Amino acid sequence: MLPSVVFKLKRHSFVLWENFSDRVIPIRFMKSKLIQLVGVLSCLVVIACGDSERVTVDEATVFVEGAELRLLDLWKESGRAAWIQNNFISYDTNAMSASASEKVMAATINLAAEAARFNDIELPPQLSRKMLKLKTSLAAVAPSNNDLQAELAEIMTEMESIYGTGEYCRPEEGCLSLPAMERLFGELRDTDELLAMWGGWRKVGRDIRPLYEKFVEISNAGAKELGFQDTGHMWRSGYDMPPELFVEEIEGLWEEIRPLYESLHCHVRAKLGEELGTAVVPPNEPIPAHLLGNMWGQGWGNIYDVVKPEQDGMNYDLTQLLERKGIDEVEMVRYGEGFFSSLGFEPLPDSFWERSLFVKPLDRDVVCHASAWNLDFRDDIRIKMCISITDDDFVTIHHELGHNYYQRAYKDQDPFFQGSANDGFHEGVGDTIALSITPEYLVKVGLLETAPDQRGDIAFLLRQALEKVVFLPFGLLVDQWRWDVFSGEIPPTEYNREWWELREKYQGVRPPMPRIGDDFDPGAKYHIPANTPYARYFLAHVLQFQFHRALCEAAGFEGSLHRCSIFESREAGDRLRSMLEMGASRPWPDALEVMTGTREMDATAILDYFAPLAAWLEEQNVDRMCGW
Repeated sequence: MLPSVVFKLKRHSFVLWENFSDRVIPIRFMKSKLIQLVGVLSCLVVIACGDSERVTVDEATVFVEGAELRLLDLWKESGRAAWIQNNFISYDTNAMSASASEKVMAATINLAAEAARFNDIELPPQLSRKMLKLKTSLAAVAPSNNDLQAELAEIMTEMESIYGTGEYCRPEEGCLSLPAMERLFGELRDTDELLAMWGGWRKVGRDIRPLYEKFVEISNAGAKELGFQDTGHMWRSGYDMPPELFVEEIEGLWEEIRPLYESLHCHVRAKLGEELGTAVVPPNEPIPAHLLGNMWGQGWGNIYDVVKPEQDGMNYDLTQLLERKGIDEVEMVRYGEGFFSSLGFEPLPDSFWERSLFVKPLDRDVVCHASAWNLDFRDDIRIKMCISITDDDFVTIHHELGHNYYQRAYKDQDPFFQGSANDGFHEGVGDTIALSITPEYLVKVGLLETAPDQRGDIAFLLRQALEKVVFLPFGLLVDQWRWDVFSGEIPPTEYNREWWELREKYQGVRPPMPRIGDDFDPGAKYHIPANTPYARYFLAHVLQFQFHRALCEAAGFEGSLHRCSIFESREAGDRLRSMLEMGASRPWPDALEVMTGTREMDATAILDYFAPLAAWLEEQNVDRMCGW
């Protein structure tokens, strides 16, 4: 066991070697330590080294490599603690997971603050990229003050706790959890009951609001200490372009999609008016938010039965096909693995099948929300979900495995580059795979005898659009609101009013009841109290169609884009793998070019995919008043 040896020169510490126990130290790390030692000894020889406060590229290299090693260990520890907590929920596992997460946060904040001393020197592109990845790796940072760091952690924990324990209680009927309310929102058509539930859940935001105000204050102070204008500016700085250009980028994408969304909105509003009466749903106003089958109005698939074509045309039910063939949970996952194997990817490791969670245990509570895990940043990849034999879960499995194959593809990248090209790519890849679950794919894997003809295409596309197209304006506005909150453009007194102005502007949706001064409706959406950036989901919904179109071209597919499946195309698999292996090592336009041949995100693929639906909607909307 070697002791740590440290030279100190003014305010900087130079660690020459450390006690790593039995861990193998990478050669590049030892090399950088020697480089650092030479620099230190050179300084000692000339006594002063000129300006001893000046930092060098070599010091920055050593700092980043040390930060990667330190955080990699903490990420692994935190991931394993979270896995245990998700699979064995108890007071103790909650505490264990929280403690591991706190260590990651504290170390990241301290390292990011220390990285600020390299702000004024020019670094090689890859080193500069790693510095930025470090500074933007957390969605919120506190200043380098122990009290403020502790306060920020407490506020974030309390906001999530308030949200997680929130209920809507009805006199003489008991209380409903959020999952129970979500199910009811998809089933009920009683507008009074929906209205009461909608308003009842949003009371949770009132307790979150004062905490959120303080959260904004502390996180902004931390972001400024790292050299950003505010927390929103920090988020937007992670997209390989000036933050102000990123705003223009996503607004430009939205403008391409907006006519399709407005046409869909017009049809849905008209059909709701026919079902519920125009006194409830006026023909030229925003749609009341409680009538859309979703607690937040971000997806409208649950009201498909209200807005569907007169001739549905869907002549198969995937859930019934799975049940008739006696497919079990593990076999469902085997279908997903088979999809990737058909593209040329290696089979999943044995450990995946031994360590993943596929079925909800009978003896304990677990977190059933589907998720993909990479616990050793090499090959210990897993999924965790309580699989049901349904069409939705069949699609979800393919999506989650998309994450796993992405994780394994970039395993040879340095720790700071083990991620997606931007945060929209990971979700986009999973959704791209899901787009290939077409009737033709189901025929090839033996789940369906023959694919339906084109008479069912409008029904299929309408179902897709009610989730994927409808989500886009919501995916855009959540962070539009937060960016203005962080910048101070929206003061606390205007939080709720500005939220609904954006909802109306982008979605054509309005609150179904008066909102009062202490309401905080953004707090009733998980990603606000959990401080999860949301623009990634907007990007993912754009990128998945752009990826899908490019991979279908690589596969040599000819025909309507929504009918394409890349199953069994090694050409598509090679193109996909080339991008996945890059991880976050290059700016996202480089990764996008490898996949699509262009360096620009492009929403026209959405228009190509939904072209038959757009033509059908135009026919339906003749003589209707559209817009709001």
